[in-house]
Amino acid sequence: MLARETPLGLPHICWPVGGSVIKVTLHLCRNKIGELARLLATRAKAVHGIDSDPDIVSRARELTAQAAPVTFTVADAPAGIPPGPYDIITCVATVHHLTFTDALTHFREHLAPGGTLVVVGLSRETTLGDHLLSCTSIPLNAAMGWIKNKGRRAPRPDSMTARTRAAEMSFSDIVREARQVLPGVRLRRRLFWRYTLVWRDGSCERGLR
Repeated sequence: MLARETPLGLPHICWPVGGSVIKVTLHLCRNKIGELARLLATRAKAVHGIDSDPDIVSRARELTAQAAPVTFTVADAPAGIPPGPYDIITCVATVHHLTFTDALTHFREHLAPGGTLVVVGLSRETTLGDHLLSCTSIPLNAAMGWIKNKGRRAPRPDSMTARTRAAEMSFSDIVREARQVLPGVRLRRRLFWRYTLVWRDGSCERGLR
């Protein structure tokens, strides 16, 4: 299993050739009310979604079919992550709420051999490049909202009721710390104030597990 990123910065999961089924997936997300967890469930035998907000978890359960192989748990990451290991761990707009290095270490320890970690995170603007990307993102963000809602005013989605926190780490700090914890990690700066981090555990290939 690999992960690739779209130009807009949202990761797409590329499933193994031949239609292999992912066994267990862990998803951490502070928005979209379980949308990605349900998507992952179309190819995974089991998906575990966690969030620290009981209201968000309750709404995610309501929107998920009972027959879907998805469970949602109220828990604080990373200490509250259910025992793994997991073939995939996805973390969307969440890691900046956590202690970065500690979170990546926990994710790495919960991955199965050969498993993949995919993070979509936020970084603090510090460079000219950061500010230029932000200026580009503002009209694109408005345009995508207009297209999605077909020009109509839309009520505020439930996913936007979750508690928020401003990013404190710059992208260069994120790259430096991530490389210390996850050798070979791939990071890319994205539009819409995001970056992507993708890391595949190679310990089984090196014979370490």
